[in-house]
Amino acid sequence: MQYVILDLEWNNTYAKKSAGFINEIIEIGAVKLNENFDQVDAFSCIVRSQIARKLRGSVKKLTNLSNEDISAGQPFTKAFSLFRKWIGNTGDTVIITWGDSDIRVLIENFSYFNGINTVPFLTYYCDLQKYYQKTRAQHLDHQAGLITAAQDCGIDPELYTHHRALGDSLLTADIFELIYEAESFKKETVLCNDEYYGRLLFKAKVLKNLDNPLIDKRKLDHYCDTCGKQCKALAPWKFSCSFFRTTYYCADCDTTYAVRVRFKKLYDSVDYKKIVTVVNPDNSQEEDDDE
Repeated sequence: MQYVILDLEWNNTYAKKSAGFINEIIEIGAVKLNENFDQVDAFSCIVRSQIARKLRGSVKKLTNLSNEDISAGQPFTKAFSLFRKWIGNTGDTVIITWGDSDIRVLIENFSYFNGINTVPFLTYYCDLQKYYQKTRAQHLDHQAGLITAAQDCGIDPELYTHHRALGDSLLTADIFELIYEAESFKKETVLCNDEYYGRLLFKAKVLKNLDNPLIDKRKLDHYCDTCGKQCKALAPWKFSCSFFRTTYYCADCDTTYAVRVRFKKLYDSVDYKKIVTVVNPDNSQEEDDDE
């Protein structure tokens, strides 16, 4: 098994062909490690801009790349053909990136330039940002930056070239070597089959119709926080700002509750969130712990 740590730089630009904005890849950087984590090779390639005439000012400032640099680069298809040959046996390779943004941009670019919705050299994959946060028991809702993670691992980030594809891949490779543990890494490494692409590209959607069969209407009931008895709905449910909303009343406790419920369709499940506030006699509301 070998590991390829990949990093990309891109330029956000408007594409007439797709009538929308696209993150056009302008640089590839990668490091190849063997099973002993020895660095056996590195890859660096500027990708010629075929959509944008010029780099955004923020991209030029961040990467120190110029319009002349990307004009002299390899076309997208040639650049990734060279990269695929450099990887070698893709079936024996785990591609690693810091966060899955690079993979999403790769798919977007392969779709735009080559008309395919998969990445040819992607067989096994690990999101090292996600793996790092799990090993450090950090909440996944708050994404850890590469430099922050490096400092946490005792690595001096100033020794690397930031916001250039090869420099960031070298830093990611060093973090990977420090946090790697065989069993946990194996669990976070995924086979890039149809299900992988389906999960990656699926867009979560808030359900807006109560008659949708995916909605479990039992979750709309509310029970008094004090006595535990089922409350009575005072009004029909209304949908607003992603939530169904109504008020409930408990006669035994003389308490009125404002209840908000959200149902969000994920790839293979429905996420449920309920927020309850107590409506006080003076019409102010006391936030419940469910918030």
